[in-house]
Order: sequence, then C-alpha cells, then structure tokens
Amino acid sequence: MIRELITFEVEGQVFGLDIMAIREIRAWTPTTRLPRVPHYVAGVVNLRGTVLPVVDLAARLGWHATEPTPRHAIIVTQLGSQIGGWIVDAVSDIVTVPDEAMQPPPPASGADTVVPFLEGLAAIEDKMVMVLNLAALADSETMTEAA
Repeated sequence: MIRELITFEVEGQVFGLDIMAIREIRAWTPTTRLPRVPHYVAGVVNLRGTVLPVVDLAARLGWHATEPTPRHAIIVTQLGSQIGGWIVDAVSDIVTVPDEAMQPPPPASGADTVVPFLEGLAAIEDKMVMVLNLAALADSETMTEAA
C-alpha cells in the first residue's frame, strides 16, 4: 500500500503527517492564550465559527517554544471528531511513501522526547522524514484541555 504524506519542518527537522488526517493548511494567525493549559498549547483561533485549539508542535516535542512569525503555518488536522491545529515552521511538499519504505522508529531512550510520537521513518530523496503518530500527539487530554 502507498501512503501520501504532507511534509513540513519544525526546528530544521523534516516531519510528515498522513494526508488523510489533514483538513487544511492555514497561514499563521495569532492565537488567543488560555489559562491553565499545558505549556505547548499556544491558544485557540476562530476557524469559521469553530474554536480551534492550536498546539506549538516544537514545544509538544519537547523543544523550545516557537516564536511565530507570518512565515509560520498552522496545519489543521482531524482525528475522529477531534480537530486541532499545529504550528509548524514551513510546509514543504506532498510525498508518496510505499509501506515497505517505512522503517520503525528507533527505541526511545529515557530522555527522548520525539520518538514516542513517531509512527516511523521514511527516506525520501536525500532527507529522512519522521512520520508523526497523530493519535499520540493529539491525545484527548491535550485537545480537551485546550478547547
């Protein structure tokens, strides 16, 4: 089976998400901060009348919080009935990855903050793409607290 991924950059690293989980890609929109949410929740934005929680993907992965600029983007995803936005540095491309090209993620070490969120790795052209597991990233607690 062949999968299509949207690739994007966060902190200079290339990531991918299954295209079927992506509703849209939006230009950066300032968020409204919320009290008592996890540090990686940037806030909420109005998406055509719907309150959309927005997560800073770099902070969610355990890196430094993003200082968004107009060059950043928000990837809007849907997992079941749960809709969320993810701040990324730049959206790159749509790529096709055969299942046999996907490698399992390396074993996680105690200090590793990224590996628990990976579905796998794929070598595409001259880049290694870290394919994210949206269900792990968007655990219901994260998005429920944000919304």
